[in-house]
Order: sequence, then structure tokens, then C-alpha cells
Amino acid sequence: MSGRGDPFAGACDFIAGVMNPGQMPGPTLPEIAFAGRSNVGKSSLINALTNRRALARTSRTPGRTQQLNFFNISDRFVLVDMPGYGFARVSKQKKQEWYDLIFSYLQGRETLRCVFVLVDARHGLKDSDRDMMKILDECAMPYRIVLTKTDKAKAAERKSIKADIEEELKEFAAGHPSVYFTSAEKKDGLRELQETVLRVAI
Repeated sequence: MSGRGDPFAGACDFIAGVMNPGQMPGPTLPEIAFAGRSNVGKSSLINALTNRRALARTSRTPGRTQQLNFFNISDRFVLVDMPGYGFARVSKQKKQEWYDLIFSYLQGRETLRCVFVLVDARHGLKDSDRDMMKILDECAMPYRIVLTKTDKAKAAERKSIKADIEEELKEFAAGHPSVYFTSAEKKDGLRELQETVLRVAI
């Protein structure tokens, strides 16, 4: 990393957990958000990127992240852990609350630079991922697809899913054409993703 050093090696501080739009912290630093289906490995990837064990809470129970969690990364940018989506075992009211919160954040946050949409490398895009991509398109919010848990998928499967997603991305105006491979467990692809986050945020 150039400039003032590697911000991922510095302080990573929790700022706020937000459950409704009125609780948003003041927009100051550039923000990068991570979105994904429940249990896609979002919190694990955030912890791996920041070299922390418990910056973002991880759980085997889908739907654990039920709010927007804001983290200050070395006073360079803010990383936002978004609520997981696509989990059936929540009430319609809870789903609507999550949708309203996410839409309000994506549409109105002037400091938000990009959303990284995490997709399980073993399964590829699900309808709930496409719904999120449509919301991002509607909000004109740039986003990039990141495949998680790539160590659990065979090379041929990863290649096929990557090609399918890149083809489908052509139909979405706000999506970046590149797809990233990552494994929080094996640390694969983390440096490239860190560099991409910094390039987009700063």
C-alpha cells in the first residue's frame, strides 16, 4: 500500500449500529459497504480484510447482522456491514424494515462510494442477489461482485460461476464487469480486494 501506509493494518473502530434511517452517523469519510445474502460469509470476510478476529460479529445462524454497522478504518474511510438479505425465517415486517433501511442508505448517502455484493462461490447468483443488484441500479450506486468461500468450490465450478455472473452483469447498469475471488479462511484474494477497496474509497 502506498501513501500513508496500509489503513487495514491500523485502527479499526466501531462507530455505530443503525436500525433506522434517523440513526445514521454524520457523513464525513468516504464509505464502502458490504452486502450479501445471510450466511454468505460477509462478517468473516470483513474480519479477514481488517486482520481482526471479531471486528464484525460472525455467526452460524443466518440473519445475525440486523443493522447497518459502521467501522472507522484508520480515519481513512468507513466500512459499512449491511444487514444480510434473502433469509426466509424472518417476519414480513422485519424484511420490510431491512429493505427500507437499506434503500434509504443506498439512495441518500452522499459519502457512499461503492457496494461490494458478496456471493457464495458454490452457488452463484440467487434471486435475492439480483433483487439487491436491481436496487443498486435503481439508486445508481456502483457495485462489484465478490465471490466468497472459493476454497470450498472446485476450480471448474468457480470459473463457470464467474463467467455466468460476468455475462449477467451486462444487464445491470451500475455493476462493475469484474468479479473477485476471495476466501476468508484461506486468505485468498484479500490483498487484491483491499487494494480495490482503497482505490474506490480514496
